[in-house]
Amino acid sequence: MTEALTLSVPTRRPDLSAARLRRRYAAERRFRLYGLAAIALAMLMLGLLLGSIVSKGYSAFVQTNIGLDIHFDPAVVDPAGTRDPATLANADYTKLIRTALQARFPEADSRQDRRALNDLVSSGAPFALRDMVLADPSLLGTTRIVWLTADDTTDMLNKGFVSREVGEAERPLSDKQIGWFDALAADNRVSTSFNTIFLTSGDSREPEQAGVGGAVVGTVLTMLVTLAITLPLGIATAIYLEEFAPKNRWTDLIEVNINNLAAVPSIVFGLLGLAVFLGFFGLPRSAPLAGGVVLALMTLPVIIIACRAALLAVPPSIRAGALALGASPLQVVLHHVLPLAMPGTLTGTIIGMARALGETAPLLMIGMVAFIVDIPQGVTDASTVLPVQIYIWADSPERAFVARTSAAIMVLLAVLLAMNAAAVLLRRRFERRW
Repeated sequence: MTEALTLSVPTRRPDLSAARLRRRYAAERRFRLYGLAAIALAMLMLGLLLGSIVSKGYSAFVQTNIGLDIHFDPAVVDPAGTRDPATLANADYTKLIRTALQARFPEADSRQDRRALNDLVSSGAPFALRDMVLADPSLLGTTRIVWLTADDTTDMLNKGFVSREVGEAERPLSDKQIGWFDALAADNRVSTSFNTIFLTSGDSREPEQAGVGGAVVGTVLTMLVTLAITLPLGIATAIYLEEFAPKNRWTDLIEVNINNLAAVPSIVFGLLGLAVFLGFFGLPRSAPLAGGVVLALMTLPVIIIACRAALLAVPPSIRAGALALGASPLQVVLHHVLPLAMPGTLTGTIIGMARALGETAPLLMIGMVAFIVDIPQGVTDASTVLPVQIYIWADSPERAFVARTSAAIMVLLAVLLAMNAAAVLLRRRFERRW
């Protein structure tokens, strides 16, 4: 008699399995919520940062002007009547402004009052009159309404940054100066315009005359020198190490050193530039040439690493197909592999150049913290860059420099965005899909 063989199969507990499944789904939902919360927090912090910069810096793009009836007195500007440009350039245009102010406010008869009255107008206003006369000497002997740049304290008053409620001793303008300004405003002799001086001029001790034009030009020249050095050297080094160099301990040592150099603090490169490029090779101090070379040393490891990774990401079938068709190894790299690796190479270039654009420490070491008024005309002229200009203005005590510091940050971000946009366009041009 045979008995049926029965197999005992353990019964599952569907309640436990479903509970574990619900916990996994709940954990996945929580993880997504954590990610969304992190993104939202990051966007909120970025918005607060940009909002703070814009709220403090937008006023620097607007300048207050005061209209005065300027009489271009030939006895002051050109006593001999020769219309000699040298004579016109060296005339006392400050006297013309003081005469116009005194005629508008004759009650300011004391020496102290006259000095306070003259302080309503920028100290750079006489140079504007000089340029007008040099451009059109026929102005001599005429009376014109000329809109002159207001002093920084007058500008702050017009923008509402100087409180009228506090005592006279606690604000930069006296009650008489505020009264004179209000009288000019009531007579429609106060206006605001876009501050072209801020974008076209160099640095100045007077806030209303200070601009980022010189720093922008110095930044562009420095970045061009950096790019001209790092891009060809970085690509050539990456191609050799990835495609042609034998794998031995020497190349391993070079690769380790390149990876280590990418993490070296930037101040070390500044010390190297100070000792080698300025001290030994004699490059001009505080020039875009020296700054670009120092920043190139700092940026080069980043570009090499990115380019090597981009070359490694190209499918081996590209190389095999080109070799099978009779191309030489150099032709394979230059005609087939490198064009496909250019998007990744440009990404590394963007990262390296963005880091170089915001660096201050190495440039301080080579003297680019100097007070530069003139706009540089070449890579060997003394200049400064935007990060250093921001650093200098942030340390200035005048209230007007607070707005200009934030405005300079806005200009720096605009330059960075423009540089990134150009790199993105180049990436799309070289991008290939397989």
